[in-house]
Amino acid sequence: MDKQDCQVYRLGVIEYQKAWNLQKQLAADVAAGLHPPALLLLEHSHTYTLGRKGQAENLLWEQAQLQAQQVDVHWVDRGGDVTYHGPGQLVGYPILPLGAVSPDPQTGKARLPQIDYIAFLRNIEKTLIKALAGLGLPTGQIAGQTGVWVQPDVASRCRHCPPELKQAPSKIASIGVKVDARGISQHGFALNVAPDMRYWEGIKACGLDNQNQISLALLFDDPPSLDEVADEITDALGDVFGYRMRHNEGVLQL
Repeated sequence: MDKQDCQVYRLGVIEYQKAWNLQKQLAADVAAGLHPPALLLLEHSHTYTLGRKGQAENLLWEQAQLQAQQVDVHWVDRGGDVTYHGPGQLVGYPILPLGAVSPDPQTGKARLPQIDYIAFLRNIEKTLIKALAGLGLPTGQIAGQTGVWVQPDVASRCRHCPPELKQAPSKIASIGVKVDARGISQHGFALNVAPDMRYWEGIKACGLDNQNQISLALLFDDPPSLDEVADEITDALGDVFGYRMRHNEGVLQL
């Protein structure tokens, strides 16, 4: 069977609110059949986002420090608690139809899509793990937690990593998603390529104590570029989700 197209947009550095508005617009268009499934790849300026389970106490910096570090804060409708986005981090927003609204056979009323939300999260993890393997980095999942992790035996060979990263698993990619009432996914993942790691000092990431963060820039003497990482992720998402990935065709209005 012929694969469905997924349009890939590489948007550079975008302020968080603008990208969020764009996701909503695209999700509506995908649901209405006006746009194919899409993958947005981009960077954000320094931002902390808190999801539906977010706790204000997990934002550790006071307002004065947030302003001094030029960090925006957004409360959003994805799952999870608090996370960081910033330059040097590749953010991906898959806008994908995961199910369709259908009539209830008994009442005839519209029935919400039946979606395996957990399977969708696991497939995003698989996409990132496959992409990172293509770059030469072994990573994996941790039972009971969402994200992609580097084990300490891998970090132990890292000449640039601080000692704590060599003693416990470290997160290299965070994931937080929403599936709307039309069955369209929004939000997505944030992969640490070469961000300023000091910004994690301002949050209790995902609401968890002692959650190590790691990046490709720490692990590689010659780390891949954001474009190289984006290429691997694009190919991996197409393989895992069964799409034919189309690059930068058409104009995306911001």
